[in-house]
Formats: sequence, structure tokens, C-alpha cells
Amino acid sequence: MRVAVGLRLGSCLCVPHQCQCGSLVTAHGLHGCICKKVPSRTSRHNALNDLVARAFASAAIPAAKEPQGLSRADGKRPDVLTMVLWREGKPLTWDVTVVCPLAESYIGDSAANAGSAAEAAATRKTAKYAGLEMTHIFQPVAVENLGTMNASAYCFLSGLGHKISAISGDDRETCYLFHRISVLIQRFNAILLHESFADGNRWDD
Repeated sequence: MRVAVGLRLGSCLCVPHQCQCGSLVTAHGLHGCICKKVPSRTSRHNALNDLVARAFASAAIPAAKEPQGLSRADGKRPDVLTMVLWREGKPLTWDVTVVCPLAESYIGDSAANAGSAAEAAATRKTAKYAGLEMTHIFQPVAVENLGTMNASAYCFLSGLGHKISAISGDDRETCYLFHRISVLIQRFNAILLHESFADGNRWDD
């Protein structure tokens, strides 16, 4: 909770130190959120993907992770493919990503337009899998580590929440789904900050 609040308010979270990648981590601790060397970046991606996949299971929609053979040209694989048709006679496939709006490449646009980092990441994902549009519905799910996501993903997940509610009878399923995503992202913000410390400088929980 301290890390989540500190990132939101721009507070000091740690003593300035050198990351394991060699970069300087300032007292605000932001480097851990953008460092490509911290190992939990992959774990965060997998955890978020699993969370969405479990939501589909709760909605009784079968899905397969990392499907093979969707693109014979380049072998690219989105994260998950539904085993039933979604709309327009096509199955749904999606790919998740997490971006930091406070990174130097995003901060200018993020200061002017909330959610612009997520929208930019979603646009890149859509371009990456443009070859699937003839046979599949592709949905990018881009989440900023401060909580915002791209607009199409918000609509997509809201609809998924309604499908879960139709099965469970609980109208709050959409809220629960967004809460789980938020908690997951904030949890990994803390983990990534911890991993920016060199082995000899880590603190014990």
C-alpha cells in the first residue's frame, strides 16, 4: 500500500541507489517500473494474462493460452484464443501489456492526456497482430501501472464482467474484475521496486 500511494503522490519511496542493471534509482523509485532487467516483468505479464483467462473461465468461455499457428508468416502468438466464436463469426484473441506513464517516452503525452500511454501501447499491439484481423477479433489489453487502461480494453472487460454476472447472479462481478486487476498491478509495482535493489542491498519484509 505504501508503494502504491507513494507512486500516485510522487513521494520518496527509497534511498537513491544503483539498480542491478546499473542505472540510478532515484528516491521516487520509478526506475523499477520501467527497468527491463527486473525478472518480475515477465511474471507480471503472466499473472495479468492468467487473471483475464480465469475471468473467461468464470464466464464459461473456453480459451487456450499462447495458441500455435495463427500466423504462418511470422509465428507471432497472442496470449490467449477463445475456443468459441466471439462475434462476426470469428474467435477472439488478446494480448496484455503493462506500461508506465511516467517513463520519459510517455510522460509528456500522459501529462496532457490521461491514459495516452495505454492507448499508445494498445496501438502498437494492434499493429503487431494486424495480420490476424481477417480471421480473428484481436483485443489489446494495455494497462498503465498507475491504473488506467485503453478504452477498448475497458469496454471489453466490462462486457466480460457482465457475462460473469449472468452466470453468478452477482451484479458486482465487473467491479470485482477491475479490482483484481488493480490489486495485481499495485502488488507488482512493489515487487519491481524491491527487485531494483542489488542483492546485498535488499530489505527484508
